[in-house]
Amino acid sequence: MFDAQSPPGVTAIILAGSRPGPDPLLDGSGVSTKALLPVGGRPMLAHVLDTLSRHAAIGAIVILAQNVAGLRADPELAVWIDDPAIRFMESGAGISRSVLAAIDGPAALPVLLTTADNVLLSAAMIDSMIAGAAGCDIAVAMVERRILLARYPQSRRTWLKFRNGWWSGANLFWIGSDRARPMLERWQSVEQDRKKGMKIVGAFGPWLLGGALLRILTIQGAAARLGKRFGAQARIVAMPQAEACIDVDKPEDLVLVEQILAMRA
Repeated sequence: MFDAQSPPGVTAIILAGSRPGPDPLLDGSGVSTKALLPVGGRPMLAHVLDTLSRHAAIGAIVILAQNVAGLRADPELAVWIDDPAIRFMESGAGISRSVLAAIDGPAALPVLLTTADNVLLSAAMIDSMIAGAAGCDIAVAMVERRILLARYPQSRRTWLKFRNGWWSGANLFWIGSDRARPMLERWQSVEQDRKKGMKIVGAFGPWLLGGALLRILTIQGAAARLGKRFGAQARIVAMPQAEACIDVDKPEDLVLVEQILAMRA
């Protein structure tokens, strides 16, 4: 359950755009954008909106996409079109720039950032992220490999290796204050390499890359040092839910997510 001590009125931002180039997930799907891909009989975005709109900590939702008109025209999303707490916003060039524009506009801080393909998002995950990120300027949710493989050994992820384990991103991010802005601006230069873990680590400083490669840093220690460099308090939130790092990036992900949704039902 939502802790009454958590920050009230958190703004959720959902990244619901499409990356350049062909997407094998959309072949034969009948939809033109990933956010509308049917999963469990409903568009991916509908699952995420359901979870966020029902959570007591979420005060407003901003949906960022290149094709806002296409999303608003989908009948499965009609229930949210006139909701005053939900706003559709055209995204710009690049994720970081679009998020910064949203923060400068309708998205009041603090912000919980997620993606339309985070179909398995649950209230428990939101609770874990808010509790773990409370009081910091920027936080990233991660899942340690043993947590995931204990439940879903067939799942393939991109892993970052540190002294205290192998970690994969969970598509949940916390922006707690404007002190996160320099790190978001730095992220713009590595967005296209999001699946090349060590290249991303190195882009934030050779000392961080060396610490990761030599395994002399824990991932939490690396985040703290990185934040200090940018004048912010940065934190890794270790998620206890294995499903937190399972999104829909590949056809095999879609199969696994469908199976998990069926088990939940």
